[in-house]
Amino acid sequence: MANPVTMQHTLTATSNSIPLSRRGDHLGWLNRKQPHTPSSSNHREQWLQMEAILLPGAVQNRLAAFQHAIDSSHGLMAKLVAGENPSAIIDQEPYYQQQLADQFSLAMVSSEDHDQQAIEKLYFLADVDAEVKDNMDDHEVWCKASWLSFHPDDASLRLRFSFGIEGIEDVAADPNREHLAGELCRRLFPESALISDDTTLQAQLAATLDLPAIDFVERIVYFNAPNGGALMHHDVERGHAGVIYAQISGRTFWLALGKPQLIEEIRQFVATQPQAVAQALPTSEQRAALQQLCNHPEQMAQLLNQAEHTLLESVIDHSAEFIHQVANHGYGYLLEPGDALLMPQTDEEACVWHTVFCLDDEPGEGLSFAMRERA
Repeated sequence: MANPVTMQHTLTATSNSIPLSRRGDHLGWLNRKQPHTPSSSNHREQWLQMEAILLPGAVQNRLAAFQHAIDSSHGLMAKLVAGENPSAIIDQEPYYQQQLADQFSLAMVSSEDHDQQAIEKLYFLADVDAEVKDNMDDHEVWCKASWLSFHPDDASLRLRFSFGIEGIEDVAADPNREHLAGELCRRLFPESALISDDTTLQAQLAATLDLPAIDFVERIVYFNAPNGGALMHHDVERGHAGVIYAQISGRTFWLALGKPQLIEEIRQFVATQPQAVAQALPTSEQRAALQQLCNHPEQMAQLLNQAEHTLLESVIDHSAEFIHQVANHGYGYLLEPGDALLMPQTDEEACVWHTVFCLDDEPGEGLSFAMRERA
């Protein structure tokens, strides 16, 4: 297995440097690999310390075996970007009909008009025995296709697999249905097995999480496109121990760090980079409000828990100087095809925050699966 690497972040271009851009923001440059030195060589210790854990080459050996599925997934992504509906593709193309193999049937399609980023939500019924058909809700799961942003030059999208009322239902309370949604993902995206069916990886994850066996639930298939990616966020959901992200194609650059470390990075940035802060927050009122948060980190923690925190987003998502600081403090990770990243989570106060950038001229595929103890 290769040595873990990251990319050095600079604010000016050098030879062979890669521009770091997202949604119209130019955010510096990445220009060379360097050894990544985690605080501990013990993955279990890193997990308990709420650190991101890079697993270089975790699924690399089996990528070739799933190349047809990966190519099919890229084809699906291209058709969605071109304006085709996922329901028509999955309902009509022989490849997807063969993959579903009478195990799931498309029951309903929602346009999700209340969600401007949504493309469609597809509801599937799992094949069930006659004696349980009077409670079909227990066998309905869905796949939701969405854009990652509203930016016209960002073609990044995701396909999420779950069930019930999104954002309201306690999905962790029904591990059997979570498992069923995961099986739908495996049917439509067979490369999911790179994570879920690898016994060596399973054993490594079980030791890291200290669980006898792991189920991979609330699955998301990502396509991070040029000029796109994810803003800084966490993936906390009750009942889940953390998330594994595997890079299937393309390359991405990540910043990933625990919430206390993120808060400390913001405070240090404000204390040492007044010009960069002024560039990110042009009004004195904004800068005073940020300084108030730095003086009271518990208030900053509460603000980060809210769905929108525009003041902090102006720094953590849009300031090249802040990204430069965090990356060069050791929180930057380069993921190439076959690499994986683990992100522990306990609750909103103990979790890994992360942000993602596409590094290539073409979209790349990634798998992001929540992990929980197998029921």
